[in-house]
Amino acid sequence: MNISRIATALSVIGAAFILYIGISYLITPQTIATGFGLPEWPHGDATAFMNLKGVRDTASGILILALLAAGQRYALGITLLVVSLIPLGDMTTVLSYHGSKAAAFGIHGFTAALVILTGALLLREPRTPALTSPAVTSVTAR
Repeated sequence: MNISRIATALSVIGAAFILYIGISYLITPQTIATGFGLPEWPHGDATAFMNLKGVRDTASGILILALLAAGQRYALGITLLVVSLIPLGDMTTVLSYHGSKAAAFGIHGFTAALVILTGALLLREPRTPALTSPAVTSVTAR
């Protein structure tokens, strides 16, 4: 299996996973929120923050799939390296608020590592040169 196939598989799996998490936060936030790693969750109107996480994660999954479908693999690599800041921030937040260290490192830290790995693999792929139109080629050939 080559780097391109591994990167594609990791991208699709990552997108599916984050879409599942995001949609779960939108549909059943109380069920999934306990696995995040924080010692306490907001109550009452403050539970709207779980919807924000759901929207953020769902949009992240769609972004990955959109860039992959558009064939923008290099852009996807850069995007994944930037997006890895989200699980790193989640890990830091869980640790800062005395949450579960197992969840901080095992869920959020591991996710960040996989996202960074996937982004790095995409950036290592050989890039195909941009196609030029015949008109441009004939002008430059003169």
